[in-house]
Amino acid sequence: MNEGFFSQSVDAVGRIWAVGPLMRAIADTLSVRFNPVAVRGELSGFSKAASGHCYFSLKDESGQVRCAMFRRAAEQLKFQPRDGQLVEARGKLDVYGPRGDLQLIVDNLQPVGQGALFEQFLLLKAKLEAEGLFDAARKKSLPAQPRSIGVVTSLGAAALRDVVTALRRRVPHLPVVIYPAAVQGAQAPVELCAALQTAFRRFEELGESDVLLLVRGGGSLEDLWSFNDANVVRTIADAPMPVVCGVGHETDFTLADFVADLRAPTPTAAAELCSPAREQRLGELTYLGERLRDEMVSGLDRRAQRIDYIAQRLGRPSSRLHESAQRLSALHHRIQSGVKHAAQRHQMRIDALEASLPKAVNRAIELQRRRLQTCETSLGMLDPKLVLERGYAYLSDAQGVAITHVGQSRPGQAVVATLSDGQLGLTVNPQ
Repeated sequence: MNEGFFSQSVDAVGRIWAVGPLMRAIADTLSVRFNPVAVRGELSGFSKAASGHCYFSLKDESGQVRCAMFRRAAEQLKFQPRDGQLVEARGKLDVYGPRGDLQLIVDNLQPVGQGALFEQFLLLKAKLEAEGLFDAARKKSLPAQPRSIGVVTSLGAAALRDVVTALRRRVPHLPVVIYPAAVQGAQAPVELCAALQTAFRRFEELGESDVLLLVRGGGSLEDLWSFNDANVVRTIADAPMPVVCGVGHETDFTLADFVADLRAPTPTAAAELCSPAREQRLGELTYLGERLRDEMVSGLDRRAQRIDYIAQRLGRPSSRLHESAQRLSALHHRIQSGVKHAAQRHQMRIDALEASLPKAVNRAIELQRRRLQTCETSLGMLDPKLVLERGYAYLSDAQGVAITHVGQSRPGQAVVATLSDGQLGLTVNPQ
């Protein structure tokens, strides 16, 4: 009977879960249904473990939820959380299996109101960036050797003391000009713009403060909001001298950082960036002085050597005249020797020609005689009588014109036939 009742109960309930899979299924359902999630509530029981993880609860009048913020996210906190503070947490819901507790894994935590303020920061940043105020091409380089340094900040700010201390330590010889202005509150943007414009005007008129530091200590986003004011940003962009912005701590960012020519992580770092250490400069001067002295000594040595060389070449005038006379004498001997040798060569050539002339004349006469004999032989071979002696004859008319073709004669014409030993008169008979 009991077994049947148990079977019916199982069928009615459905699947029976083990605890672990049930917790995982619930966690998956929460992830699909809610994550990522943003929760607003009051901090309670905030603690930070040695591992760097933070644990706390968020509660309101109707309930609470346990929260965990792991070390990586905790390192990004921009404020110091405290119990009772109203905050906004963003993250994902999960179920901690070993205890079955619902918990919120927090990725981002900030005071209430700061989320909307950050959205405003991003919108204004995008607008000013579109205007080209953050372009790297418009940024100016810091002077290697500033003549004076200007500081825009509050007279009561700890940042001013830090900056002045750093400058006194590093560049005690440089004048430092303070342009006071509120750095927090409703009037801060107006005062900051006025202080900046005063510094700009004095730079253009007097050459005062050829590098300008804009500094204040750290704080929340609301505390630093004056440095996100659009008028302050545009005023910094109009600066005729380089501007170094050292506002807040290293993790703090304001729009003034983006428009400034150089961003420093802290006010002290801003002072150090524009003021090379005195010891470093003295070391550089010492090095340059040693190099200058070495160059001077080397230069004097080189010039002394050149003077010695020129003196050796110049010598005494009598020595130069003696050297010139020797060169002239040598040239005279060379000319005489050359003329004598040339005359000897020509005389030898004439003697050789005289000795060979008779032989050459005899060879020429013999050559001409042989040529004449050859011509006589050739001419004799061309004598017509030799042809007639072989039984040939040639015909001519009464006027002595040679008849070489039948068409030059007519029947009954008297012609003359010339033979090797005389002539015959002939009459042309018709054919």
